[in-house]
Amino acid sequence: MDKQQLEVIRKSFTFEQRLSDYEDYFKAAVLVPLIEIEGELHFLFEKRAANIKQGGEICFPGGKFEITDSSSLAAAMRETQEELGCDQDQITVLGRLKTLILASGVLINPYLGVLNCSLSELKTDPQEVDSIFTLPVASFLERQPDRYDCLVKVHPYVIDSETNVRTDLLPVINLGLPERYQEPWGDSIQKIYAYQTESGVIWGLTAKVLYDCLTDIQELLSIER
Repeated sequence: MDKQQLEVIRKSFTFEQRLSDYEDYFKAAVLVPLIEIEGELHFLFEKRAANIKQGGEICFPGGKFEITDSSSLAAAMRETQEELGCDQDQITVLGRLKTLILASGVLINPYLGVLNCSLSELKTDPQEVDSIFTLPVASFLERQPDRYDCLVKVHPYVIDSETNVRTDLLPVINLGLPERYQEPWGDSIQKIYAYQTESGVIWGLTAKVLYDCLTDIQELLSIER
């Protein structure tokens, strides 16, 4: 590299934050829906259909970012319309919540919004949604979720569940790496949140999005006092 090439690099680089391997992440978007029930704001939750991934678990509307989506917000709105059967013009988006980057290689962009309709107007997609239910926002503001610290390790190999044959993903010996890397390593902590409710356990990704949302709400309300 010469000075002329260095000058090209100097002029091109910025201080904008970027994510390494961004294109490799599984990108998704969700909407945290608020709906008014008898004069009180509730969170609306879905129970996933039994025949889909993570069937029977509780979640918010959302899903994979598609190439046809103009933005992560557009993806969240589209998924909400498909799953709940409401028109997008019945949704007032209040803002964007904290982006989640998971150790599993998933990047989630959540949004907070208000459904300007009644529960009876919603026509859920039975292919994706088994049922819906709501819980008052106030019921979460004075409580903390259960928290569990789980270990995340790097696994340099996989073992076939049928043949019990090991396949190395990282050629530790060929690369001349220390022998300890032939076995799983790392001790990173993945915080797992869980809210136990009368309608079931809200946990994992959904609980983390809910926790972040409640944290934002509490901070904003405290500023107004």
